[in-house]
Amino acid sequence: MIKRILYDAIKSKIDFKKAIILLGPRQVGKTFLIKKITEDIKLPFLMVNGDNPADRLLWTNPDFQLIQSLIAPFALIVFDEAQRIENIGLTVKMIVDAKLDKQVIITGSSALGLGDTIQEPLTGRKWEFTLFPIAWSELKDTYTLAKTLPMLEQLLVYGSYPEIILENEKEALLSSLSGSYLYKDILELGGIRKPEVLVRLLQALAWQVGSEVSYNELAKTVGIDKETVTSYIDLLEKSFVVYRLNPLSRNDRKEISTSRKIYFYDNGIRNAIINNFNPIAQRNDVGALWENYFITEKLKFNTYQKLPVKSWFWRSKMHAEIDYIEEGRDGFTAFELKWNDKKSTKFSTTFTDFYQPKDTFLINRSNFWNQL
Repeated sequence: MIKRILYDAIKSKIDFKKAIILLGPRQVGKTFLIKKITEDIKLPFLMVNGDNPADRLLWTNPDFQLIQSLIAPFALIVFDEAQRIENIGLTVKMIVDAKLDKQVIITGSSALGLGDTIQEPLTGRKWEFTLFPIAWSELKDTYTLAKTLPMLEQLLVYGSYPEIILENEKEALLSSLSGSYLYKDILELGGIRKPEVLVRLLQALAWQVGSEVSYNELAKTVGIDKETVTSYIDLLEKSFVVYRLNPLSRNDRKEISTSRKIYFYDNGIRNAIINNFNPIAQRNDVGALWENYFITEKLKFNTYQKLPVKSWFWRSKMHAEIDYIEEGRDGFTAFELKWNDKKSTKFSTTFTDFYQPKDTFLINRSNFWNQL
């Protein structure tokens, strides 16, 4: 079993006062993690499944007397896939405010149904965490560095979902995962009536990983208007399928400031969308895969370590580029990403002269693990 970084962090916040919220993509192990924690604590717990119509009906806008009766025998109450339960935030607020000595835990695969529903009612009443597909550090800590490094090419192609790492039928599992199940919340909660348009947009985004994305060009490619592209990408972000990286621009005369790059939370999902599971040696998109993998691993690392950094890419109007930049309290750190460990690079003096980065790193397959 791969021990998740958040196990100890979540367990330490069980205080029977504030609610615990665990967000993240479907199938990354949220339910498994919470069940493991509740079983290890050895207290009676109630598991409410938001994907179950009967549970949804029972827990949609219940009155307080019913809530008290339902949870009375249990110390822990878990609302799984809570984004599908209407007004769940108000229900949890009633439990927390009543000081019933109950620990409430909420999991959700989409901010679509949980965003406003839980943020305002639970202000000051919650601990919030995000669980991602398996992080490099979790693999390393489970299997050792010596056994994890040979897995790198597989991770670039098949990604880091727990089931994909642990099972043999990787392509079939990914094809299933990247199909309608991946879009379940987007289609139902986002009100999308043409899933084929969403699929075409995802395919276009998958082909452009590592490149700057134009919403106007995407609209032409997919055959929809720019506003719909913007709306759909927002839905994909809220469902933990993709995320945006914006350009660093403090010198408008010399830098681009309105573009963006879009990455996938998981390489395997990206490859399943374009149906390409070829090994690294047979691919012409290794640079894009490497960029998506490393930047996403940095996102996981920074989130889990609670590091106060902002992430950017950079490009000048003369087309000088920096693949990835982190901005912390003590300045900028710049990263150039090359899969081939024989390649060298020079950092743009336009960038270094203006931003004075405290560190610059050339990251390749031989040294990347030092940063994760």
